[in-house]
Amino acid sequence: MKKLFDRVFDGADEMYALAEKAIAETVSELGESAPLSMPNTAYHLANHLSYIKKQITTVGELKDAFEEVKAWNEHGQNLSAVFRTGFGTFMAAEAIEACKYAKSDDPYEGKYHGHLSDAEVRELGVPLVTNDIPGFVVIYGKAPSDEEAVSIIKGYQTRGIFVFLLGEIIEQARRLDMNMGFPVRVVAVGPDIWQVAHIISFVNRAAMIFGAVQPGDRYELDEYTFWRIHAFVNVYEPVSDIVVACGGGAIAMGFPVITNDENDMWAVPKSLIIQKTTEDFIETSLEARDIKLKITNVDIPVAFSSAFEGEIVRKADMRIDYDGSRFDSFEFVRMTEAHEIEDHSIEIIGPDIDETPEGERLGIGIIVDVAGKNMVKDFEPVFERNFHNFINCAEGVMHTGQRDIIRIRVSKTAFDAGFRLKHIGEILYAKIMSEYDTVVDKCSVKIYTKPDDLKELRKMVNETYDARDARLLSLTDESVDVFYNCILCQSFSPSHVCIVTPERLGLCGAVSWLDAKATNQLNPQGPCQVVTRERVIDPEIGIWEDVNENVFASSHGNLESVSLYSIMVDPMTSCGCFECICGIEPYSNGVVIVNREHIGITPLGMTFPEMASMTGGGVQTPGFMGHGKHFIASKKFMKAEGGSQRIVWMPKALKDMVASKLNATAKELYGIEAFTDMIGDETVAEDPDALMEFLADKGHPALGMEPMF
Repeated sequence: MKKLFDRVFDGADEMYALAEKAIAETVSELGESAPLSMPNTAYHLANHLSYIKKQITTVGELKDAFEEVKAWNEHGQNLSAVFRTGFGTFMAAEAIEACKYAKSDDPYEGKYHGHLSDAEVRELGVPLVTNDIPGFVVIYGKAPSDEEAVSIIKGYQTRGIFVFLLGEIIEQARRLDMNMGFPVRVVAVGPDIWQVAHIISFVNRAAMIFGAVQPGDRYELDEYTFWRIHAFVNVYEPVSDIVVACGGGAIAMGFPVITNDENDMWAVPKSLIIQKTTEDFIETSLEARDIKLKITNVDIPVAFSSAFEGEIVRKADMRIDYDGSRFDSFEFVRMTEAHEIEDHSIEIIGPDIDETPEGERLGIGIIVDVAGKNMVKDFEPVFERNFHNFINCAEGVMHTGQRDIIRIRVSKTAFDAGFRLKHIGEILYAKIMSEYDTVVDKCSVKIYTKPDDLKELRKMVNETYDARDARLLSLTDESVDVFYNCILCQSFSPSHVCIVTPERLGLCGAVSWLDAKATNQLNPQGPCQVVTRERVIDPEIGIWEDVNENVFASSHGNLESVSLYSIMVDPMTSCGCFECICGIEPYSNGVVIVNREHIGITPLGMTFPEMASMTGGGVQTPGFMGHGKHFIASKKFMKAEGGSQRIVWMPKALKDMVASKLNATAKELYGIEAFTDMIGDETVAEDPDALMEFLADKGHPALGMEPMF
């Protein structure tokens, strides 16, 4: 019988031998000067960077660093040596994987996910801080049956847990045609244990991106992963030594390991847990990581979880398509009196899904009436915006858009399971009554599908939309008495604070001033607090003494001053889940903006991940700023530096998205017609010389403005 410590060391020796062989073969094939990096990341080989503070950029640098990595396998009979060996095992695993990426940008050819990009790490920022994703699980090995494999994966999915899969369980899930992929939060990472390096890289980058943990700071890294990354591991028997070595590293990070293997295995309370009944893995895991879930009971025939929010229902798979781009459609919340509502009433006015031919496209209208003694009309659009999230949580149902341009697709699978229009009503009723229970006492839902009804009702709801818009347009930073802060992201970025104003939404793009106001009124002790704006210091830059006092207190003393309208003077901090990053382009005297989805290079010579690495984690970086997409067209965008006329380059997809509003702002403020035609994109320039030629030809205003430095 082997001691557990010896199993860790022997397993590490195996991983080291595999890594040494992979490095030698890669050096022989490509040469030591061959470039080496993981795709779409600014953090090189993130595990090497995190643990030994080495930026590995060539095969030769990987070879040289491996001598230092080997020293981490000490074979000492103490817990510190075991943990250190576990981290060394992760670096050896990363070396194996890095050699594959040195030879190919896509070594798994789409069959497995492999490396996770920085954009994917950042994409999870919002659901992590809002607790839509309460934790992560890594499942390795082969479940007792294909059916149990799918059952445990779906069990975690329905609880909102993000699932990483390694080994044979991937093929088990595929045999039963389970839908997997990053959008549905089930990622088939790879077939072998050394692909665990990609998961650890994901975790380490989260610590650097959101927590501003510095490379090489083992203490802060361990603190961050233990307290802020709620992860755990499930391993099916038999568990080999090499897996035990990886488990040593996982436990060191604060991630308990749950297994059904009793051979040469010793239970360690809260760290290494033996659970012979594999059907109980989920409850055992959640208890071990102290994850408590709030589950809303929704009476529908399909699974309901935030894990399905990114699911796409394609044309070949759809049973019905309610298409607001072609037919009259809308979704609308209306405050009314309590006596006018029959609580939990759900009416379908018009043909239901089963009364419509398969593959049909038509319109749909949803009216939700709410009443409550604390309800106010400002909450109506806040509720409406959340319909997208609520409906998308149903497995096999896809929702896009808002207001009168919505689309709802129901898959054949969901239809066959019994999903009908009344279940959309059940979703909306359950979520509104649970999420907004402090202001809503009664709720009813009407769903319309008759074209004549939809035509008339759409006119009615558009009148309300127009009235709301007129009021919102009158809401400026100067017209309100208070701003709000938002500290939701502090669960991952402890010193970051957003100041949300009518003209500057949260950098995640998900929190407007009205949202923050509603959040504060719904939960006065919650993440959005009132910030007064009475003692102005500089209205052009956007600095108030009382705002600074709030930021100082809310950031636990990490920030003393913040400006709301400047990129150069104490810019607002970023968490890491920002939609866009803005940075100075020195040749043109302007700024480049790139969104998280764009994977190409910018005229700064940097990708989004590289630009984003300049800020985040609650630090202030003059010249760089994270922000939401809708802030681009705001009259307060970079007001101190001359405003949006400084924008010289954006990815075309982002430019097209903001064009109408940005053009309107530029015309009103600067008298410029069709301003976005003057802004470069990747179709005309990806380097500063080509950009300057384009801007000069267009007569871009930034070229004649005062220097920003």
